[in-house]
This record gives sequence, C-alpha cells and structure tokens, in this order.
Amino acid sequence: MSPASAYRYPESSVFYRKLNRTFPKIVRGEGCWLFDDSGKKYLDACGGAFVANLGHGAAEIADAVAEQLRKVAYVNGTAFTHDAAEELAAEVTRRCPGLLNKAYFLCSGSEAVEAALKLARQYWAEIGRPAKRKILATAPGYHGNTLLALSASARGHTKKYFDGWLVDVPTIPAPYSYRCPCSPIARMDRASGERPAPGSCSGDCPACSGSALEEAILKEGPETVAAFIVEPIGGSSTGASVPRNDYHKRIREICDRHSVLFIADEVLTGAGRTGTWLALGHYGVAPDIVIMGKGLSGGYAPLSAVVAPRRLLDPIAEASGALAHAQTFSHTPAICAAGLAAIRAMDRRQLIPRVQKMGELLHRKLKTLLELPGVGDARGLGLLAGIELVRDKTTREPFPRSLKIAETLVETAQELGLVLWPNIGHADGTNGDLVMVAPPFVISEAEIEELVSRLRKSIEITIQPTVTNHPRAERQ
Repeated sequence: MSPASAYRYPESSVFYRKLNRTFPKIVRGEGCWLFDDSGKKYLDACGGAFVANLGHGAAEIADAVAEQLRKVAYVNGTAFTHDAAEELAAEVTRRCPGLLNKAYFLCSGSEAVEAALKLARQYWAEIGRPAKRKILATAPGYHGNTLLALSASARGHTKKYFDGWLVDVPTIPAPYSYRCPCSPIARMDRASGERPAPGSCSGDCPACSGSALEEAILKEGPETVAAFIVEPIGGSSTGASVPRNDYHKRIREICDRHSVLFIADEVLTGAGRTGTWLALGHYGVAPDIVIMGKGLSGGYAPLSAVVAPRRLLDPIAEASGALAHAQTFSHTPAICAAGLAAIRAMDRRQLIPRVQKMGELLHRKLKTLLELPGVGDARGLGLLAGIELVRDKTTREPFPRSLKIAETLVETAQELGLVLWPNIGHADGTNGDLVMVAPPFVISEAEIEELVSRLRKSIEITIQPTVTNHPRAERQ
C-alpha cells in the first residue's frame, strides 16, 4: 500500500510538491513526533528536510516570533535595521571561525547559495579582476534549486528539464569514500584475499585528499576561477559521507595558493547538526564564506544566512556600495526573531553537546543494520546519517533505478510511522539509492531505539525480497 492509496481526502486547491499522490494532513507536532488528522503519529527521523533541529512545538520560539510580529512584522532591509537582525548577526558571527563577521539574512538555502556565489563574483569584479568568474563544485553535490545554485549542483535528474538555462560549472569528484574513484573495491589484499573496507582510501587519492581541486583550478586557469563551493560533510547527495581529517585543510591551502574563495555550504550541516556549530568545526578550518539555512531557525520561520568577512565587503562598499542581490524578505524582523530564539534555546538547553552524545548512540544503532541484505553502508557524524542501499554488498553494485528502492523504502517507512529522506543517482549519476536520518536534537534514547527498529522493519519489507532474489544473494 502506498501513501497515494492509504490517504484520501477531498480534492485540494494546493499545488503540491508531488503531483502523483495524496498527503496525510498534519495537525500537530510535539518533540520528534508529528500527528495527522486521523490520529496517526509519525517519528520525524529527518526533521522534515533536515530543518526541525529543536523539535516540534517549542513554545518559546513561537512566543518570540509572535512578540516580534506584535512589535513590527516587516521593514525593508534597504531602508532600516532592527534589533532582531542586529542581535542575530552578533550571535551567528560570534560562533563562526576566522574573520566571518558579517551576516546577510535570507529565506532559503537556495537563495543564500545564489547570494554567496554572486558575492564571490562581484568581489573579484570590484577589485579589478573580472576574469575570475568560474565556480568549481563537487560531484555528487547539491546546492539548491535557483538557476545558479542548480548549475553548481551535480544532480542530473533535477537539471534535465532546464538544459540551456544553466551555466557550466566544472566539478571535481566529491570526497565520497564508499564510492571513491581510486576504487578500493578493485584492490585486493594479496595476503588475505580481502578487499579494503569502505572509507579506507588513503594517500594522495585526488578525490579524498583534495588534490583534484588543484588539478581543476590549473586546468581552468587560476586567473578565471572565482570560488569553490563544497558541503563540508556530505548532504543527501553523498549520504553524509565524512571526508578525511586532512581534506579541508588541503582545500584551504589550495584556495589560498590560487586566490580562489572557499565557500562552505553548511545549509544542511550548520547550526549544530554534526555536533559543532559548523561542520567545519571538526576540521579547524575557516572558509571565506559560509552559507547556513534549514535548522538555523529550527523550522519556525524560513531563514538562511550568508556569513562573510569584512575584507570581502569593504571593496564593494567603496565601489558600487551594495551586494547586487535583493530579496523582499531579506533581514525581515520575524525570521530574524525566530533564528535568535532558536540559537538561544540551543544554548539554554545545551543541545549541541547533546548532539554529540546522542549521535554516538544513533550511529552505533545504525551500524547494526549492516547485517541486513541490501545495506551497504551506514555513515555520518552527529545527528546526521546516511544509509546506502546496494544490490550487491561485495561489489557495491547499485539497484537499478527502475526499482525506485529509495522512494519505495521512504513510502513504506511512512506507512510504519517513520519519516525519512531519500536520495537517488549518487552511484553513477542515474542509479543509486540511500536514505537519510537527521532527527531533532531533542530525540531521546528510547526514540533512537524506535527509529532504528522501524527503519529495520522498513528495509526488511522493501529491500530484502529484492536482494534475496538476486543471483549473488548468497554473497550478501
């Protein structure tokens, strides 16, 4: 039974995100749980879209937004400032590394990526180096759905309809050790006859060491490259793949050597998701620009941010006078009030240290799923995890796309009262299935147990019959 057949209600005037199914109607949220109008409850194992970091129903954040709305709901950011923006900027920049001391607030991650890339381009143009216009990115990778952000995203299935509208963005292989281009699958240990474990890539592998970036910069011409954008820890496109400890330091060195701006896309990983304020905090590296979003407001208002150092803004201030980017709701009082309240709630409740503790438990429990046929890898950091699904665990052969394993698993899980996030295409651009887990920071130990139990059952229902019927099933 699929959600399309399980839920029926009168025809709606809503232009839904998916047009070939109907949706349960959620009427209430509390902590890690959502409740629909039939009384069914769902364990929100991915915070919606990696957003509900503080859980559902946090009254103190709702109260802060309501209080701001009563004072003033909207002022235009080109004419006025206000306390909520000033205080939120101070809180955000205080937590960011290096000299990242200016925060520009928007309403979505895609908008913030667009603004950050424009900032990089405008900076070079304003200081007299207009030839530096190219963006480099990683594949797989995802940075949003506005046209420039989508151009920088290596997702063929989301770009195919917009051919001719997108700009060319050269890519390098993402640091994705499970499917590393140096192919640990193909390397056999002659003494033991065993293949290396996933994530065992070492040495100067171009993808995992970061040297692929330098090769790409030299190929394109350093005088033409404005910026490199990367997710510090993989988002859904590489299923929470965690780079080697030296990766981002090498990226920083390469960008410095060739005068390329290092842009960290922390829309998904920032605001504590991996156990530090920014995922780059695990690596001790400061980028030139940080992009935040999703959990920055805990989902209580649409909020994102571009955080940059004054050294990038001063030349613009002295020349044109403003970033050539505008959104009606940038810096709006209500969204800034939500972000400010969310950050203060995280501090008051010590939620980021809690992410570290609960993340260790989550990953221990998720590793038990590796015993199941079809589960190739379970990885991640903090309360961010990816479970990669494969037809053959020995060769890591993906399921054929025609089976729609990730989508079916997510639908099965929802029927069992578990909300997951799917991803497809990461194995070779077309095939590849994984699901993401990113629960609210308030999740309890008992809820983690319940999450993994429901996920296990969902996998057994959806995937095990398919793998069992595969010719290599005895090797799973």
